[in-house]
Amino acid sequence: MATNFGKIQIGIYVEIKRSDGRIHQAMVTSLNEDNESVTVEWIENGDTKGKEIDLESIFALNPDLAPEEEDIEPSPETPPPPTPLAKVNKLAKNRRTVVPVKNETPARDNRAVSARARPSQITDQSSSIHQNGSVPDISPAAQAMKKEFGPPSRRKSNCVKEVEKLQEKREKRRLQQQELREKRAQEVDVATPNYEIMCMIREFRNSLDYRPLTNADLIEEHRICVCVRKRPLNKKEVSVKDLDVITIPSKDVVMVHEPKQKVDLTRFLENQTFRFDYAFDDTTSNEMVYRFTARPLVETIFERGMATCFAYGQTGSGKTHTMGGDFTGKNQDCSKGIYALAARDVFLMLKKPNYKKLDLQVYATFFEIYSGKVFDLLNRKTKLRVLEDGKQQVQVVGLSEREVKCVEDVLKLIETGNSCRTSGQTSANAHSSRSHAVFQIILRKKGKLHGKFSLIDLAGNERGADTSSADRQTRLEGAEINKSLLALKECIRALGRNKPHTPFRASKLTQVLRDSFIGENSRTCMIATISPGMASCENTLNTLRYANRVKEFGISPSDIPFSQGSSSRSDLSPSYEYDDFSSFTRVKELTVDPSGADLRPNIHVQNQLDDLDVQWPIGSSPQRDDLKLLCEQNEEEVSPQLFTFHEAVSQMVEMEEQVLEDHRAVFQESIRWLEEEKALLEMTEEVDYDADSYATQLEAILDQRIEILTELRDKVKSFRAALQEEEQASKQINPKRPRAL
Repeated sequence: MATNFGKIQIGIYVEIKRSDGRIHQAMVTSLNEDNESVTVEWIENGDTKGKEIDLESIFALNPDLAPEEEDIEPSPETPPPPTPLAKVNKLAKNRRTVVPVKNETPARDNRAVSARARPSQITDQSSSIHQNGSVPDISPAAQAMKKEFGPPSRRKSNCVKEVEKLQEKREKRRLQQQELREKRAQEVDVATPNYEIMCMIREFRNSLDYRPLTNADLIEEHRICVCVRKRPLNKKEVSVKDLDVITIPSKDVVMVHEPKQKVDLTRFLENQTFRFDYAFDDTTSNEMVYRFTARPLVETIFERGMATCFAYGQTGSGKTHTMGGDFTGKNQDCSKGIYALAARDVFLMLKKPNYKKLDLQVYATFFEIYSGKVFDLLNRKTKLRVLEDGKQQVQVVGLSEREVKCVEDVLKLIETGNSCRTSGQTSANAHSSRSHAVFQIILRKKGKLHGKFSLIDLAGNERGADTSSADRQTRLEGAEINKSLLALKECIRALGRNKPHTPFRASKLTQVLRDSFIGENSRTCMIATISPGMASCENTLNTLRYANRVKEFGISPSDIPFSQGSSSRSDLSPSYEYDDFSSFTRVKELTVDPSGADLRPNIHVQNQLDDLDVQWPIGSSPQRDDLKLLCEQNEEEVSPQLFTFHEAVSQMVEMEEQVLEDHRAVFQESIRWLEEEKALLEMTEEVDYDADSYATQLEAILDQRIEILTELRDKVKSFRAALQEEEQASKQINPKRPRAL
């Protein structure tokens, strides 16, 4: 006997019960007669799911679809067998046991019979049912009467009717789905791009239990503190309706909702999670960021220590805002930045009795490091030289220190320095800081160094993508910036792990800040600033992975604060694998370290001028050792092509310094030669001058000039060859980032 599916048809929606107890609607896609079940499908979290359910479970949840008691009849699609009389009598006997009597529900019986019976049997069967409550046997005479109605082609078969019904329902369902899509589009604003991603992010955030950082939270003591600050969407991002893909659910967790696309073009979110010492959301003020990061370091410098605070991140992510102060258009309020807040607390600490008796003086310096060169921002960007004295102490020769008596003096110095800082255009920002700005608050006791607080606004890390640029200056900028960031990371890690050696000579930035990484009483804080927009997602991930490697935090699913009762915790848990993180960071830092610039010695070019002997030797053995150590520690991140470029840039930058110094020395010699030649010419004006002496002296002067100028010319030729070598090496760098293994 064929399975009776009642009112269940393909295309209708029925209630189903999931294995976890949830009940929801699903669409019937097929009817399975062999095992008396139906196949249903539904959409969950953007994916289509399905399962097979037996009829009893379907009828239990959908009683209105259960078969009527009198609806037991052979399928109209199958023709009657060769012996119809016996089978019809058998059906009739079965019906006599289940069909109700006349006075129970006659209206329902009429409806069932009229819906199920064939036109040729309606009159006879209905009257028979109402009179006797049973189905009469079909005699051969009745079959002959059915043939008199003509061939069956005059009416549509039940199969065709069922197909038409299914098609009609399908059209209705499509119209309903279209209306539903239009309604959803109206709810999320049709003009908003990526509204599907926005809905997924909103759904994920609704499952979280937010516990942000507050002023009531305790300030923990860290020798190395790494935190992250998220800025709000800016006007440009709001105007193009960019999505906020950064979520900070708790005081130390940052989540990035990275949009991805499957092979079948289905879009989904890859939620990547990071943990740090502190995480500040877009509502946090500069004062609160300072309270948890730089403020605990102020007391360190009064205890004869060295403190350092870095702001690291993509251009436009809020580094200068955090360190320098709030912006109103192009005007900056320096009083609300970490520079000024730290200076304020320094002057407050000076008034405490235990520090007041030390009789300390406060000085400030402000300089920038651009392409491996140091410039004094308080002295009209005068170029400075970084030397190492006999005690292996790094000195910035000529750096101006200004004594400050109050916070207002500090603000004036900050405004002066910011006005002449080097900036330029990048792919991320039209006004990008291309240099590292270093502001230092120095405490001195009777002229001797007591403590130093270095506050550094680092250059934008997106410059790493410019190492293969066609413009040499852009390449060198990116190479120097990323080399210094890589060296900075290794120095901070060496400080945190108490390593016996710190590779501070690997870059100009770490060389200048050497005293901040050496010693037991040194503390460091890094503030990684990130942009929330989906367009900045890649740079944001680069920043977070760099900051994570500085201290290498662990992360577990329990660190994610899901709200109570979230039924899909396992589905919403982000995918975070350390191997993926390492490979991505390796990709990022393949562009970090191509520059090993200005560190490799050129043994073929020796400077023989006496006034260059006092210069700190760029190609000295300790520096080569630090550079080699840096490359070994990041061996997997430096390809052979990048290392070749590294060497070429090193040689070129070193030769540039030597040529400039030689040219400067030759210029000074030329002034002396002119004076000597002037004296010789004056001697010839005498009536009885000694011609032999004149010729001898002039020949000596010319020989000396020829020798020095020839040497300078040879070095210039070597320098030009180094420039060509650097250009060829830059073309060998593969601009495509390698895939993670």
